[in-house]
Amino acid sequence: MKAFYRIITLFTVVLFVANCARTGRPEGGPKDEDAPLMVNSIPPYNTVKFDKKIVKLNFNEFITLKDLNKQLVISPPLKNPPLISPQSAPSKEIKIQILDTLQKNTTYIFNFGNAVQDNNESNVLENFKYVFSTGTYIDSLAIAGTINDAILRESPRNVNVLMYRIDSSYKDSTIYKKKPNYVTNTLDTTNFKFTNIREGNYLIVALKEEVNDYLFNSKSDKIGFLADTIQLPRDSILVKPITLFKEIQPYKFIRAREVSNGKLQFVFEGKQTDMKINVASKVPENFKNVSKFEKNKDSLNYWFTPFKTDSLNFIVTNDRFSDTVTVKLRKEKMDSLTIDISPKNTLNFRDTIFVNSNHPILQIDSSKISLVDKDTLAVNFATLFSEKENKIAVVFDKKPSEKYTLTVLPEAFQDIYAFKNDTISVKFGTRKIEDYGKITLNINNLNNENLIIELLSGNKQDILIERQFVNTSNKIIFDLLEPKKYTIRIIVDKNKNNQWDTGNFLQKQFPERIIYHEQLSNFELRANFFLEETFNVD
Repeated sequence: MKAFYRIITLFTVVLFVANCARTGRPEGGPKDEDAPLMVNSIPPYNTVKFDKKIVKLNFNEFITLKDLNKQLVISPPLKNPPLISPQSAPSKEIKIQILDTLQKNTTYIFNFGNAVQDNNESNVLENFKYVFSTGTYIDSLAIAGTINDAILRESPRNVNVLMYRIDSSYKDSTIYKKKPNYVTNTLDTTNFKFTNIREGNYLIVALKEEVNDYLFNSKSDKIGFLADTIQLPRDSILVKPITLFKEIQPYKFIRAREVSNGKLQFVFEGKQTDMKINVASKVPENFKNVSKFEKNKDSLNYWFTPFKTDSLNFIVTNDRFSDTVTVKLRKEKMDSLTIDISPKNTLNFRDTIFVNSNHPILQIDSSKISLVDKDTLAVNFATLFSEKENKIAVVFDKKPSEKYTLTVLPEAFQDIYAFKNDTISVKFGTRKIEDYGKITLNINNLNNENLIIELLSGNKQDILIERQFVNTSNKIIFDLLEPKKYTIRIIVDKNKNNQWDTGNFLQKQFPERIIYHEQLSNFELRANFFLEETFNVD
């Protein structure tokens, strides 16, 4: 019996010691959900006649700074960024060392955004800022608004919004050369707010920048602006959003280079339709050349029948520019002809069979091309050259639930270098009509505007499926659509050129309006489903 009590006593002691060894928050205890608080600052918040170089911000608990470079916005901007510590280890203090000479009679805002978090649970001290003035009072006016994008369905985050005081020194070129009087940022929202602003007249500009220097670079940045002057204190809320857009660059020839024997590339900026290439060198009588713009790139590919020469001279022109360009020819290797036929396997009713090649095809021998159905019966077809790309369309009447075989015999295609193809055979199959859906749009064009109705597909990057044009109220039908996600938008084509036009800051031109249908934005269309919706445009 005594042995039994000894065992019980020993077990109790071990259990007690084990429990005493446990540290930290008891299991089941409340989680800390409170954001850190600033308890004091030296100099104090809202200090006037500020003349210090060091600021210390003290908190009630250990904090860390997350994404400080992205979150911190100083207004007005400083030429030399301050030194802020610590940025790696937890601390109860933020130290700001100011390296710039501050402007006189100016209210400064150090907006940390959501960078300040507690060390344990990462609770965020939202929109934390430190304010002081080098003058005798703190400016107190404010203005707020929103940002959207001219093309994108979802407005971009982290947009810089700038305010320029309109006085005798302001010019339209100011936004390219000088930093603004005030700056704020939308951070992870589409909303912005300026605080501690001085009374006066202002221009507001939004920039989606690649480099956060608060200077407009039209090559890389998106811009949005308000046409009307903001008058403070009269204005406090902007009713209309600021719309971001990318300007089209003026035409500029960059360079020309040899890619391979018989192929050159001309690189440019601006509108590709403005660029023309003419050979200025003396060439043989049988000299041939083909030029095509490269899809989605600012370059033009120029193929030519090679001959013995060290260089070629070209005249590169547009309406306002003309220059002579010399291209040295050193390449000896010539790429062989490669051909690919698309699509693969499934041939939808909206698809076209394309013969894609890396070189321009100049000759087609249709007698060496055959198209047959599943019963090996010949199907009538036509071949059409694409004007813009190196591809040939094979066009025919498709039937549902059918199998097709396209056979291309050797030497059916001949390119600019007289290279010819080998045998190619590709099989395709069509689906049933019931495998597709249909969308009917009742367009209420209240002002009889010129409208471009676009059907898009894709999640992150929209792909144009079909485009239609109307200038009255009308019914639009998109038929034989694959089951997937679609988006419908309308472009209000003010200048009636059948395309969307962007804006221009110096010309005070806004981008043409794009309207997305709320219900038909990234919606899922099912097979054998017919959808009818109304789209009001006013």
